[in-house]
Amino acid sequence: MTKKFKIAVIPGDGVGKEVVAEGIKVLDHLAQESNGKFEFEYDHYPWGCEYYLEHGKMISDDGVEKMRDYDAIYFGAVGFPGVPDHVSLWGLRLAICQGLDQWANIRPVEFLPGVPRRITHPDADNLNWILIRENSEGEYSGIGGRNFDGRGEGKEVAVQTSLFTEKGCERIIRFAFETARTRKRKKVTSVTKSNAQQYGMVLWDEVFERVSREYPDVETDQWLVDAMAAQFVMHPEELEVVVASNLFADILSDLGSALSGSLGIASSANLNPEGRTPSMFESVHGSAPDIAGKGIANPIGTIDSASLMLDHLGLEEEAKALHEAIRATTGKGILTRDIGGNYDTEDVTGAIIENLSVVTDKA
Repeated sequence: MTKKFKIAVIPGDGVGKEVVAEGIKVLDHLAQESNGKFEFEYDHYPWGCEYYLEHGKMISDDGVEKMRDYDAIYFGAVGFPGVPDHVSLWGLRLAICQGLDQWANIRPVEFLPGVPRRITHPDADNLNWILIRENSEGEYSGIGGRNFDGRGEGKEVAVQTSLFTEKGCERIIRFAFETARTRKRKKVTSVTKSNAQQYGMVLWDEVFERVSREYPDVETDQWLVDAMAAQFVMHPEELEVVVASNLFADILSDLGSALSGSLGIASSANLNPEGRTPSMFESVHGSAPDIAGKGIANPIGTIDSASLMLDHLGLEEEAKALHEAIRATTGKGILTRDIGGNYDTEDVTGAIIENLSVVTDKA
């Protein structure tokens, strides 16, 4: 019997529309080659900045509830000139992540063959770590406000509060330890700034210490975020699983992606690990309005996010094959302009599909 997966597709803005379309090509190819094992059914939603300019909101009033009926969500990018970034982010992506309690964000950092690196390291080909980002609270809690503008120009006050709960800290830290147990090297690095953030991040540190005692087989260390930024550059071989708060992991994952070549190759998953709600898969890069419509956007991050989605849906062999096809493609020098190549978006997708067939045949 064919397993049917219902996928909600939100292309969003800018190049998001282009790269999601390429990802769907790859998913459909996999389904067609599965001999009836599985198929995908897509529903496309027009939410994003164009929707906002027409309707005054980034997503329909019942949008988040609609998402609950799907097996997964495939997301492009959000943001476009004319809509403030905080409006577009909070109005769509964060509304879905928080509304569906997608509390674990995973962002792998991998140095793909053939991709020029922004780092000099004697063993760069084997560098491979994963950022695990607390995705529901912390610095992105949205608690605060602006007031006192009536006092006159220059006297307004803005308050932005970070929220750290013991439950939120524990579940993401425990998730990091469980992830480490699946890796060849079992190590978790915790990142905070608890010398300056003496309440919320000290709580994080205490929870990390407590949980770590339940995983004696996993190596641990703890860093302040500024020192960890340097560690990414100076000693990346020491990294395996890195767990951090919403803001810190967001920043560090961009640093890791840049070091590996480009944000265009970085994938991510917003997970509800318990499966109570669907998870959402997206590339790390933004909507890149300056190159939208030119057919030159890098589809690798979005296509590799599809491999994370396949793995989440229980299609582990297909996920592995897709990732290996991406590696084979970059290894042959088939690259978009952002990583030193001269191939267009569709060229890269076509090569991945071709290499996917080779990888599948070998298996």
